[in-house]
Amino acid sequence: MLRYIKFKKIISLLLLLTFLLFANPLCVYASKKPITDEQTAISYVNIDWWKGFNDDFLLDYIIKALQYNHDLKISTLKVEEAIENKNLKRAKELPSVGVGAVPALYKLPGATNSDGLISLPMYANYELDLFGKNRDRTKAMDKLTEISRQNERAAFISVVSAVGTTYYNIVKLDKLIEIQQQIIIDRKKIYELFEISNEQGLISTADTVSAQKAYIKANADMSDLKKNREKLLNMLAVLIGDSPENKNDFKRIAFDDLVINKEIPEFIPSDVIENRPDYISSELMLKKAGLEVRASKKDFLPSFNILGLISFNSTEFLKRMNWTNSIALLAGNAMLPLFTGGSRIANLKLQKNKYNQAIENYKKTYIVDLQEINDALCELKLDNDKYLKTLESYEAEKSDFGYTEMKFKEGIISNLDLLQKRESLLTTLKLVASDRTDYFINQIGVYKAAAAAKL
Repeated sequence: MLRYIKFKKIISLLLLLTFLLFANPLCVYASKKPITDEQTAISYVNIDWWKGFNDDFLLDYIIKALQYNHDLKISTLKVEEAIENKNLKRAKELPSVGVGAVPALYKLPGATNSDGLISLPMYANYELDLFGKNRDRTKAMDKLTEISRQNERAAFISVVSAVGTTYYNIVKLDKLIEIQQQIIIDRKKIYELFEISNEQGLISTADTVSAQKAYIKANADMSDLKKNREKLLNMLAVLIGDSPENKNDFKRIAFDDLVINKEIPEFIPSDVIENRPDYISSELMLKKAGLEVRASKKDFLPSFNILGLISFNSTEFLKRMNWTNSIALLAGNAMLPLFTGGSRIANLKLQKNKYNQAIENYKKTYIVDLQEINDALCELKLDNDKYLKTLESYEAEKSDFGYTEMKFKEGIISNLDLLQKRESLLTTLKLVASDRTDYFINQIGVYKAAAAAKL
């Protein structure tokens, strides 16, 4: 009866350890998946901000990038990787339980016959984390998982910013190519007029050659513009996860239809920095380093383990599996390493060093983020002023060209004078197109610096 009671206690303890493994709330993590669904992706990039550009083509490209961009898929997979690394670390907090079967065939000395033996062992082992060492290290891995999510968010903001910047540069090049085509036509006419004047002895051959060189250069400039547009279309294809072979089907708004319902902010609150992924990551890294230091200090404390083992042995399968034919063990131990060659001290110093590095990185991140935000806002304001001045210059040039047209109609000036004046107007228009595009791109720069915050 006493043996039965002892046997029952051991079985109960083993079942308890098994319950701790499978019923422990910590095990819930295994079913969690870092699914970055469409709603999460949209919240990452603040899609309402992009609607302020009033461009359905741009919005469509951004949605495609969120769905098909390969860098974004990789960033999401890295979150999954971080979660599994955390799971590996968390497993050390849980008991381990195992069962097995050991069939054996043996022959004893002096016997002529062999006999069989069936052994069914079951064991359980659990480290009591009395000082929270393993818990601290798991918490440190939790911080790394959170950092990976911030990196994922940063990747989403970066990719959609690249989509917007690339898109507007393509729209700008569309306009520049249109203007350049008119410049080529005018320079061809100028060259033809110079040839006629040279044949009549009115101008020198050198002037004619200069006009020819200007015409050739205009065509070379056109080739550069088209090359740059092709490269940007290829880039846009990669950003939205499409094949560059389909780039000719990419639709975009006409440059002259560009509008934006966004005001230039007077200032950006400094607390926007607290929303930036890199700042949040540096803060999490500092917390992780602190947990690693605390866990390293606890390495100097003893560790405690509980071990349970029971094995049923019988010469007949599933028969005589009782207390008489069993081996059972329930034990515990406390271990305190006395000498490890200085590894624990070195590890503690190493973790303290990493902690100090994390502090400096945290401080640096704040001031660098502040600089980036101020730089982005400064570029937006000054480039907008530059655009307004260029636009004013263009309006003056346009008005002057109107007077030149009147003089041409009245026969006061030649067609050559009119063409040269129009080229000056078109050159200024190219500057207007570039400066206006810079305003749109700088808006995206502020958006990126503020980590898609609502300003």
